[in-house]
Amino acid sequence: MKMDHTGIAVRRINEAIDFYTTNLGGKLVHEYTSEKPGVETHIAVIEMDNQVIELLEPTSKTSPIERFIRQKGKGVHHLAYEVDNLEETIREYEDRGITFLKDTYRINPYGRRLIYINPVHTQGTIIELCDYVRSND
Repeated sequence: MKMDHTGIAVRRINEAIDFYTTNLGGKLVHEYTSEKPGVETHIAVIEMDNQVIELLEPTSKTSPIERFIRQKGKGVHHLAYEVDNLEETIREYEDRGITFLKDTYRINPYGRRLIYINPVHTQGTIIELCDYVRSND
């Protein structure tokens, strides 16, 4: 398992993009909006050397990012770890009694399958597990 990215909740994504690219030397590589219920977030992916930052700006009052900012403030929202096979990892963790926030399971526009571990197991830290759907062509 390796670190995939860090998700950071922000209020003004353009200011955050400017900070990470101008001051920290990152490169904006993707930017997209997901209006799916339970996501409702504008996302900017910044690559910096060997790390990836996802800036997350809520796009509605019902966005989980909006709820997170109201409850905990801006800042680190989640840590994401890449696994070899998400479905197998979910089964292995569930066999150990770990539960997941099932409604967070999805595939993003770039082929990343993801799910969040229930934070009751992580002392409150939001942890995403993910893998990448690869075609067999």
